[in-house]
Amino acid sequence: MNVQQASHNACGASPVPAETIPAGGGALHAATLSITEIYKSIQGESTWAGLPCIFVRLTGCHLRCVWCDTEYAFHGGTKWSIAEILARCRELGGGLVEITGGEPLLQKQCTLLARALLDEGCTVLCETSGALPIGALPADVIKIMDLKCPDSGECDKNDWSNIEALSSRDEVKFVIASRKDYEWSREVTAEHGLSKRCNAVLFSAAAPHLEPRRLVEWMLADGVDARFQMQLHKAVWPDRNEGV
Repeated sequence: MNVQQASHNACGASPVPAETIPAGGGALHAATLSITEIYKSIQGESTWAGLPCIFVRLTGCHLRCVWCDTEYAFHGGTKWSIAEILARCRELGGGLVEITGGEPLLQKQCTLLARALLDEGCTVLCETSGALPIGALPADVIKIMDLKCPDSGECDKNDWSNIEALSSRDEVKFVIASRKDYEWSREVTAEHGLSKRCNAVLFSAAAPHLEPRRLVEWMLADGVDARFQMQLHKAVWPDRNEGV
């Protein structure tokens, strides 16, 4: 199934019919989450970029970053049981699954979904703002934590205790909109030893506020111990936002 079909079938659609869900697992039928979309695409960011990935986008976010590109996930959504979500992920082929948002950790059943996906044998990523405790997630979930830079407008929401909860498998992302953001990110990376604490430190240029070339030049000049990244899915589908 290609990405367009997956998006069409999942985005705003009704959950998977109950008859397709295996019997048993009553808790997974009872537990529900508000879902904006479930689709298969390529992973566009992180060290997993380029790999086929199923995205489970949860609805709702308490932050309003200036450069946000997923405002459509702030409201609405459809209630899915965890059993229905698992069934949909099986239909799409399983494997690598990212739980994202919005802010996925706003929904208390997110941790139960993550555990259920792990039990299915999936590799599970969770992209979170870092404004809510990441320690609630199962240890085997790979956290991709987005520390908010000053120009996001939400820097004061960062929960700095989350840094202690990072594992060597996790990744930290900075979305950078200015020289000020870059210097702040560089200093936070060094101060907290992020490149040694986790698997990768990711620097991204916030479109359209900062040219990627400018960010790369700063990183090269300073020898920052971080990985430059771009949103690969937007290079492939420049005319689309949802479902990619």
